[in-house]
Amino acid sequence: MARVADEVPLTLEGRPPKTLGVLDQGALWANLGVSLLGFSGAMFLLNPLGNAPLSLSAALVATVVGSLIGTAMVGLSAIPGTRTGQPSMVLLRGLFGARISYLPTVLNIVQMLGWGAFELWVIAMGASAIFGAVPYQVWVIVAGVLTTALTIWPLGSIRVLRRYVTIGVIISMVWFTVVFLREAPAHTGGSWSAFPAAVDYVIALSVSWVPMAADFARHSRSSAAAFTGVVGGYTLAQVACLGLGVYAVAIAGSSDPAAVFGPFVAAPLGALFFGILVLRETDQSFANVYSTTVSLQNLMPRMDRRVFSVAIGVLTVAIALIVDVTSYSAFLGVIGAVFVPMFAVLAVDYFVLGGAGRWNTAHDAPSRWAMLIPWALGFVAYWLTTSTPSVAAWDAFWAGAREAIGFTRQTWMNGALGAALVAGLVTLLLGLLLRRRR
Repeated sequence: MARVADEVPLTLEGRPPKTLGVLDQGALWANLGVSLLGFSGAMFLLNPLGNAPLSLSAALVATVVGSLIGTAMVGLSAIPGTRTGQPSMVLLRGLFGARISYLPTVLNIVQMLGWGAFELWVIAMGASAIFGAVPYQVWVIVAGVLTTALTIWPLGSIRVLRRYVTIGVIISMVWFTVVFLREAPAHTGGSWSAFPAAVDYVIALSVSWVPMAADFARHSRSSAAAFTGVVGGYTLAQVACLGLGVYAVAIAGSSDPAAVFGPFVAAPLGALFFGILVLRETDQSFANVYSTTVSLQNLMPRMDRRVFSVAIGVLTVAIALIVDVTSYSAFLGVIGAVFVPMFAVLAVDYFVLGGAGRWNTAHDAPSRWAMLIPWALGFVAYWLTTSTPSVAAWDAFWAGAREAIGFTRQTWMNGALGAALVAGLVTLLLGLLLRRRR
């Protein structure tokens, strides 16, 4: 058990320990990159538009390209956390000011609660594939209790991941790779026409972690350790996870996402190794609940994080038991798009415009209303250029907006890159104009 001095301080006012090296960060992000959602998500990767299946080579290349772009964004967003020692939502005080930072903080809390509940649902479905006689509700509660315990001792949990869980995950992934390469039918047909949409999807999987990167990076021994751990660990794991999912989809031969788990359980020793992956999935729910906890501390910095952890853990279990989380996931994608342009604004302001030297994360940091402009324009650019479907009514609204302004979305356009580019360029222009005025 880690000493108290080696754990995350109980309040936001405590000094964060710098105990995580590159192996700790790499193991954490590698485990986050291996997800049961990634296996089922391979269905969408192979046919992101619903009418233009990708060839196997196109899908695998999209996985590599999208992972590298997305994890580079996550890695860069982790660096300010290491340098300042502040979690992600507190960092936004330097970008927007203390009061305005409450807006993205609330949005992050909403999406993290949803993703936490969604992960409990995934864990329960994975466990049910092995032990079908045990009710769904039991698995949700068990996963919720384990998640809450991990959240109370977060740095100790990361060290356990590095020392024990990662080894089991690697062995399991290698085992399933050998089995699936031998059993999967040949993947024929398909084209490269939906390649940009597939890259967009993979980027979205990666950058969904941007709002929590600094929550863990603030405990890194160096910025290099944080960046290398994120990019190296997560990229390798996500490529392996989606690649394995492609072959699982071919073996399952079904469009039902839950059916993807069947080939894993049916493989020789599959129940054992798939059970390891199901147990490992709790690090996903742990990361979401922990991020919710430290986000709440931006609003109430003197509150004991353990109180928040238990309360959020209970609430997450309740959501997973009561709400239809599968329909909620599309809404979470809409919220997640908020943070892609916000990252670009932060990156340009912090790394390019000299923000690193004046970053103010105090509780009374003055408001910077001008920074809302590039953030909002980047958000608009995301939905004008993305080809990834979300909620039907929301997609219809943006289709009407494109028609109203005479904008035609091209097949090569990418929502995440479009949002980052527009938000970044507007931030740069705005920064230069404000500097000239001063």
